[in-house]
Amino acid sequence: MEAKDNQTFVAEAVDADAVGEKPAAPEPVDTVIIGAGFAGLGAAIQLARSGERSFVVVERGADVGGTWRDNVYPGVACDIPSHLYSYSFRPRTGWNSFYAPGAEILDYLQEAAREEGILPHLRFSSDVLELAWDSTTMSWTVVTTRQTYRCRWVIVATGRLSEKRMPDVPGLDSFAGPVFHSSEWPRDLDLAGKRVGLVGSGASAVQILPRMAEVADEIILFQRSAAYVVPRDDRAYTEGEKAAWRDEPESLVKLRAQMFWDAETGFAARLGAAGPLTALRDRARRHLEAQIPDPSLRQALTPHYEVGCKRVLLSNDYYPALARESVRLEQSAPTAVEGSRVAAASGATYELDALILATGFHSTRPPIAHRIRGCDGRTLDSAWSHGMVAHNSTTVAGFPNLFVIDGPNASLGHNSAVHMIESQIAYVLEAVRYLRSHDVAAFDVRPERQATYVAEIDRMAETTVWLTGGCRSWYVDERSRRLTLLWPDTASAFRERLARFDPADYLLNVQTA
Repeated sequence: MEAKDNQTFVAEAVDADAVGEKPAAPEPVDTVIIGAGFAGLGAAIQLARSGERSFVVVERGADVGGTWRDNVYPGVACDIPSHLYSYSFRPRTGWNSFYAPGAEILDYLQEAAREEGILPHLRFSSDVLELAWDSTTMSWTVVTTRQTYRCRWVIVATGRLSEKRMPDVPGLDSFAGPVFHSSEWPRDLDLAGKRVGLVGSGASAVQILPRMAEVADEIILFQRSAAYVVPRDDRAYTEGEKAAWRDEPESLVKLRAQMFWDAETGFAARLGAAGPLTALRDRARRHLEAQIPDPSLRQALTPHYEVGCKRVLLSNDYYPALARESVRLEQSAPTAVEGSRVAAASGATYELDALILATGFHSTRPPIAHRIRGCDGRTLDSAWSHGMVAHNSTTVAGFPNLFVIDGPNASLGHNSAVHMIESQIAYVLEAVRYLRSHDVAAFDVRPERQATYVAEIDRMAETTVWLTGGCRSWYVDERSRRLTLLWPDTASAFRERLARFDPADYLLNVQTA
């Protein structure tokens, strides 16, 4: 499908003078959604479909798309099947391949916003500065760089891959050449004939390295720990397949269901089941042995932790790129930068022309939590000082009328995040319907219900490979060592858990005449 004209989505640049001239009176709306990625846009679409009209989506960027708007590096693509990595309520028959590239996913989200009538609700270039709960009016005040809003409900949908993590390397800012995070890829970058340092060996680096190896004169890959990599069984869809899905929509529903349940079988390995764990480990080992003939390089690329403890990566061209003469593996992280010279923890130094930081994101400590103040003035970051917590992974005690999507224990390591997002959106909509119909001005999860849920999550997580596999990963909170990012069960179990909004879990403040 051809990409549509993006001009509809481009917001004017934020005027510094206008920012200081916000209207004295906040704009009243029922709901403010923060973020216009899969979660925020999906929530907006379902609110609109349910008949809600009084809502805005505030987005700090100039377009919808979130991760898929920001990440434009060469080779960026999804590692979940296209038909699963899309809304179940907006299936697309025209996906071009089993795994969609980033530009095609962005086009899908832009199309969804346009066709679902969400454009009038979008507020681009609106970075959130503060959210504060007012117990007197039982409402939230949301201050952004462009406008202030007063609302009944807030849906935080900023995701977990939106705030880049920069390495703390002395002298990094003084590097003589281009230095940038992978999510801020310069569109006019030319690395032909250059000496390039690529820091990181995770999901982004695995996609970037093969493309850079085709143009750069020399590449140094700084690897702190090796990753498990399995084959990427991608293929193009035929025009006949796309036509069949258009003509028989039910066949696409069945295909998506089959893909979902196939992916669900992957959880057994994360739970530590011996058979599935061995099978996954052996698949990665065979892939490594088949593509890296050099035994010393193969040893350097062999992980020293259990498979699945960190994200398992999909690639057919990462190992061949590492085997090229122009690519060198450095088995440690950069420790200092001076001019164009980069020193590694191993003691080696390299003269480089450009430095790419594929160093991930602040996943377990979302920076927006510093800006959210609940009913006692405490920030959400303070409430999460020992790691993110929420009841049903969606509502947080002490923060009335606030929903968090794709936050605490709401991600997966084996299936589609979009399924999880849709489960939470359905929970939010049911909650809003109940609150409206029962004249509830404010609701706040009972602390004991949240504590019970979190304790159950911790018990479920104890035996998973994410806590027993012997690695350090972005799934686990660095302070408490709790698994705070992932849901330690199947995606179907998550949907079942959130299938019903139970008002008994909440303290309700009912409006009186």
